[in-house]
Amino acid sequence: MMINELFKAIDSQDVNLFSSLLSADCRFRFANFPALTGVAEIENFVAGFFDSIDSLSHVLVGSWEVADGLVCHGSVSYTRKNGSVLTVPFANIFKMGSAGITEYLIFADTSQLYT
Repeated sequence: MMINELFKAIDSQDVNLFSSLLSADCRFRFANFPALTGVAEIENFVAGFFDSIDSLSHVLVGSWEVADGLVCHGSVSYTRKNGSVLTVPFANIFKMGSAGITEYLIFADTSQLYT
């Protein structure tokens, strides 16, 4: 999996590059939000999320390949519209298929992001 390309797409808020790494029927869940299925739903959510913040930046601490995917963790810093920054730990689980990421689960506490 091209983990560096994925985080580069996210940190540059490039929805098109991000979605090009997903399978057409990808299942995506960000934190406590409901799961989404399919590139169109995921693109819509991610674009809206990117619009709600000024920027974000990931620091990858570790990753482990498993038979059908990858697990990684690190920290992510979100810059809010008011310029303040929230940094939280994250962990992601990716299931992979021949057409890209088939399942993308993000575990992070973003409850303070909009406060």
